[in-house]
Amino acid sequence: MDIGVPKETKDQEFRVGLSPSSVRVLTERGHHVWIETGAGLGAGFTDADYQQAGGHIVSDAARAWNQPLVVKVKEPLPSEYPLLQAGQLLFTYLHLAADRPLTEALIASGTTAIAYETVELPDRRLPLLMPMSIIAGRLSVQFGARFLERQQGGRGVLLGGVPGVPPGRVVILGGGVVGTEAARMAIGLGAQVKILDVNVDRLAYLETLFGFQAELLYSHPSQVEAAVVQADLVIGAVLVPGRRAPTLVSRSLVEQMHPGAVIVDVAVDQGGCVETLRPTSHTEPTYIEAGVVHYGVPNMPGAVPWTATQALNNSTLPYVVKLADEGLKALETDAALAKGLNVHQKRLVHPAVQAVFPDLA
Repeated sequence: MDIGVPKETKDQEFRVGLSPSSVRVLTERGHHVWIETGAGLGAGFTDADYQQAGGHIVSDAARAWNQPLVVKVKEPLPSEYPLLQAGQLLFTYLHLAADRPLTEALIASGTTAIAYETVELPDRRLPLLMPMSIIAGRLSVQFGARFLERQQGGRGVLLGGVPGVPPGRVVILGGGVVGTEAARMAIGLGAQVKILDVNVDRLAYLETLFGFQAELLYSHPSQVEAAVVQADLVIGAVLVPGRRAPTLVSRSLVEQMHPGAVIVDVAVDQGGCVETLRPTSHTEPTYIEAGVVHYGVPNMPGAVPWTATQALNNSTLPYVVKLADEGLKALETDAALAKGLNVHQKRLVHPAVQAVFPDLA
């Protein structure tokens, strides 16, 4: 099969859909991979690296898109909608529940769209979301610590504190992969950490990881309110696969937070769990509302593309190989991959996204 790898167009998105090592695996199986020139440079991969792996370099995005299978990292932007083609397989992150215009464009184009974030194993794990969730969770604390600096608009709190001065207070909403990794980083810095989740079994598991280094709380409105008001850093780590994230932090609650506190919402690409938070970009990552610093970059792992591209490819490559080898039949032979199908034959087919846009189903 011919496979296209366009250069990402999202602001400062330096990841790339396939690494040279992945291209080598595919070409050795007889497939042809067409990479837009410069697509891998941000992640540290040159055109020559791809050519040595057996790939073909093309001069523009249209040629990379003009292939039966297109592999990306992030969702197509409006400038790319005209490049979508009927009968084409698109394999990438989509997060359609938060993006009606993209959903409509995919349906109209006739593209078969498979979303990384909804590929689901029988045990409910999301194997293609996990590597980026690990990275985003760790980065959330790294970025949060930076924007707590006074020069960045924060209240000037050092998360780890110093002898004689208490450490910063970190509240993590959600104890899944993102929340766990955020907690790991915050605890490592010496912060006071609270994790809130609605799953008691998950809280019990987190106790085996962190013991008494983190306060583990059942998430209900009064607990969220009490924790958020006192926090120096709030991390939104809520995920409902395929659906918009629920709003856990209202505007009125944000208005009660300390001036210069920071909110980092990793769920922003699914709509976010903080009412006052809107998507930002790596170029302008934050804004201040109600005196609180808001960080809402939806492609956080793009900040570390060398690490993120390889971590993502470690998980996506087996599925890319199946799609290249079998085409649409791969959806019949691989139940996890079939769960990733969002749009097919000009129809919205994923149940969770259908619930968000019932008129498009």
